[in-house]
Amino acid sequence: MALCAVRRQPVRSSSCGAWAWLLQRQSRGCVYSSIHGFSQEEIRDKLQAFPGGSIDLLKQESGVAVLTINNPSRMNAFSGSMMVDLEERDGMKMCMFMQNALTRLLRLPLISVALVEGRALGGGAELITACDFRLMASGSVIQFVHKHMGLVPGWGGAARLVHTIGSQNALKLLGGALKVDPELGLQIGLADGVLEVPQAEQDAGTLLQQAENWLSCYTKGPAPVIRAVKKVVLSGRELPLSEALRTERDVFGTVWGGPANLQALASKSKHK
Repeated sequence: MALCAVRRQPVRSSSCGAWAWLLQRQSRGCVYSSIHGFSQEEIRDKLQAFPGGSIDLLKQESGVAVLTINNPSRMNAFSGSMMVDLEERDGMKMCMFMQNALTRLLRLPLISVALVEGRALGGGAELITACDFRLMASGSVIQFVHKHMGLVPGWGGAARLVHTIGSQNALKLLGGALKVDPELGLQIGLADGVLEVPQAEQDAGTLLQQAENWLSCYTKGPAPVIRAVKKVVLSGRELPLSEALRTERDVFGTVWGGPANLQALASKSKHK
């Protein structure tokens, strides 16, 4: 299970324990590699020269890890300073770097949900498209503001947006830089649900708990089966039909006759 929360203070995301290790694996799931003239380490070194904010990982007793993207001085945006004063060629490599990072997030063998509280703008809007589901808190806004900056999404947000809401709606959101509130989000399929913000400040943590409860409907069960579900869905999304069918067959073979399958057969739980 992965849970990403875009908040006013701070941006939070969480996942199962393997999350940090999986995300650090450089080659697996990447779009660009050395054959494209791209060096992950080179760009990492360049970006580290422009510091700002921090990223903290905390493993909870529940088995959910909370990854906090914390940059309050910049309204919890991705560190903008690392994108400033880069030459055009390095700007393209930064774009490739972030495409790799968010593609790895999307391809993790975990089911994820982004919880949007407050405003998810620009890079934040692109980040939430790299999760499997999106929940919006009442009063929250998602906006692809790239047009106002003389840009288009460069971290893969546009491609993922088309997959999620279709080309017509994606054109409206990108071309009009529309502000997507929870109602519009539900209407176009960008949001999968809306959560009510707790009235009392001390109850703010319950919003994250609401999101975890919502996600638990899709993550209950044996971990190998959940991973298999994620893999066949990803293959159907990313691969040509013939390849997706072969992948589905192979993944089916990994769970057929496995512990979860045998237990289900023994308990006759098919229709429960």
